[in-house]
Amino acid sequence: MLIPPDAHPRTYRVYEIFYSLQGEGAHSGRPAVFCRFSGCNLWTGNSEDRPGSPCSYCDTEFTGTSGPNGGIFADYAALATRIESFWPLPPGSDSFSRFVVFTGGEPLLQLDRALIRAMQSRGFEVAIETNGTIAAPEGINWICVSPKTGVPLIQDFGNEIKVVVPQKGQNLADYESLAFDHFYVLPMDGPERDDNTALAVQMCLDNPRWKLTLQIHKYLQIP
Repeated sequence: MLIPPDAHPRTYRVYEIFYSLQGEGAHSGRPAVFCRFSGCNLWTGNSEDRPGSPCSYCDTEFTGTSGPNGGIFADYAALATRIESFWPLPPGSDSFSRFVVFTGGEPLLQLDRALIRAMQSRGFEVAIETNGTIAAPEGINWICVSPKTGVPLIQDFGNEIKVVVPQKGQNLADYESLAFDHFYVLPMDGPERDDNTALAVQMCLDNPRWKLTLQIHKYLQIP
């Protein structure tokens, strides 16, 4: 069962905020502030519920607000100000867009137009990493969708689609007619990562529509 989003959250529950390099997809290597919201609509985060989740392979902690720099933020202005504080250059000194990535869990349970506008007014390009089960609000600069096999895909367009491989019943052809600029496969992490990487490489060689992306932040051992 999908857990519905709160369309107008009075507060934002954030697991963690940190500054690092984007480790996946078209923006790999780009400095970014990451804001990881608490909560997901496909998995509670409890270990006993993991086997029944369509993303049982999830390797991210997103429950609660106890992560680094996490907390409950009273409104969009408070959260935007906290995110901005992680950017290393002072306002007005950048000759390029600042970059913030909203992730989770599922960020579209909480991300709304007010927060998007607040970040853009501070010079940030706004990106999300979503499972695609909730329609994104207007105004987001970069939409990355990572669909889960067997789950209805609502946000079926964006800038990049990033499919974790392998998933049971997976067929990449199901996604190839969708309106994305970039098509990526990402090897599933875990004890079989090497085998999954070899599989992903072969998938790209067999179908050049798809490109390989890796979680380079894990290889570099950075957040």
